[in-house]
Parts: sequence; C-alpha cells; structure tokens
Amino acid sequence: MSSRRYTVVSVPATSANLGVGYDCLGMALDLRATFGLIRSDELEIHGCEERFRNPDNLVWRSFLTTLAALGVEPFPVRIDIESPIPLSGGLGSSSTCVVAGIVAAQSLVNDEVDQALTLKIATQIEGHPDNVAPAILGGIVSSFVADGETISTRADVAENLRFVTVAPPYEVRTADARRVMPREVPLSTAVWQMGRCAATVQALCSGDANLFGKACHDKLHEPYRKLLIADYEPLRKVALSSGASAFFISGSGSTMIAVADGQQKANTVAQAFSSVRKDLWIRVLSASSIGARLEQH
Repeated sequence: MSSRRYTVVSVPATSANLGVGYDCLGMALDLRATFGLIRSDELEIHGCEERFRNPDNLVWRSFLTTLAALGVEPFPVRIDIESPIPLSGGLGSSSTCVVAGIVAAQSLVNDEVDQALTLKIATQIEGHPDNVAPAILGGIVSSFVADGETISTRADVAENLRFVTVAPPYEVRTADARRVMPREVPLSTAVWQMGRCAATVQALCSGDANLFGKACHDKLHEPYRKLLIADYEPLRKVALSSGASAFFISGSGSTMIAVADGQQKANTVAQAFSSVRKDLWIRVLSASSIGARLEQH
C-alpha cells in the first residue's frame, strides 16, 4: 500500500441524454477536471467553493465508499481540485468528483484501477450511469442496468463534430428537473424515442450532422425541462439560424449544447450565442475518446 504518494486523477466533463437518449446515452467532452489526493493528518479540501470544503464533499464521500468496498479502513487525505466545469449543471461536474474519488482510492490502496469496479461503485453512488459511464470510459456510451450490473457499450465520436456548449449563470436543480417529468408516456412517444435514439448513436459515430439534426427531436423530457431554462428558446433559435445542426439540453440543464459540423460553423454559433446575453459561459468542444485516467506525478 502506498504511503504518501500524490495521486492525480483527470476526468472529462460529460453530457447526458444527447437529446433523445434520456438516462441511457452520455458523451465525454474534451474539458477535463483534475483532482490531486495525498494522505494527510486530517481531511483538507482545496480548489473548490467554501460550501464544498467539508465531509459532504463528493470526492471525499466517494473515496470513503471505495475504501469500504475494498475492505480498507478509512484514512484522511488532502484533496486539490482544479475544475473548469461550470456548476450550473448539465456537464457532469458532480460525476467528475465521484469518479475521481473512486479512482484515487483504488490507486492509493492498490496502485491500480479496476475499470469495472469503478463503474459499479459510481453507478451505485449516482443512481444511474448516464454521466459516470462516459466519464470513466470516454467516447459516447449507451448504458443500462441488468440484474444489478451496469452494462455499458462505448464508441468514438467522429472528429468533425463540434459541440458548442453554453451555460447561463443560473442552476437547474436536478430534483426540479425530475419533478417536471411525466410519470407515464404514450406508446407513440416511446416508439418516437427508440428510432431516434439509435439514429443519434449512428450519427455521432459517423459524423453525420444532418442525420443528428433529424433525430434530435425529443418528446420525453425536453418539452418539460425547457420551461425551467429561461434562455432555452432564444438560444435554440440563434443556434439553428446560425448553422447548428441541432440543439439540446445537456443532462437536466441548465447547460445546453448546439451541434455543428466543423470548427468554422461552431465558431459562428458560439459568436451568435454571445449576442443573446453577455454573461453566458460558452465553449466550443470536441468529444473526448479518453475517460478518467491517472496522471503521472
């Protein structure tokens, strides 16, 4: 067992649902948070807002959960967090913390990381795999749970696609986003979603932005969740009129993403977003084929 080694974990931001893939599709993006952990005399947490510097911190709680799963007595650590991911919601900021804690615990105890165990524990903590699976595996990931086991299949996203990511300066609470969802849906809605979900995966893997645009018309959650995001309609209108192939809510929001074919179109969309309001967080991102990884230090 390592004693005072400094372990650094890098985890990508993620986008869940991707339009029609409610609670089953997720994608890793090339925006990464890093977490450094080392044994300490007491718990220390640096690099995050004051409200997260306590024993309820997700990195720490996930770290302790993993130690318990490994049969190891808990020990204090110093946690250094460097994350460019906005906290407004929708880009997996919480999932990066969960995955980092799990990976770091395994690294500090065993000097190696079991990817299947990481996915199992992360899904148990989060309650669903749509964000944690791509954070661990990279690429686009489709997940479901069978007999308590998380089954995830991944593929790489085509390099031509760009994801213009925009976050307003307010949050959508996950609890509120869940609350507005209908408890039952018509059979016709289920059929609508299934065909488009399959096409979405094909479009992302092949780089067919036109196909993605045709498939990206959700009836399951976005009609309800968009009402929680004041800027949804003006941003969607601007995105599609400036060359984006599609526009969707990332996760449960408030972050939203426009899909563009190539860097030039993506830059045009990003510039158009900035005209809607001046305090938006805007980034042009690619998909990331690399999930969580240990950095060399």
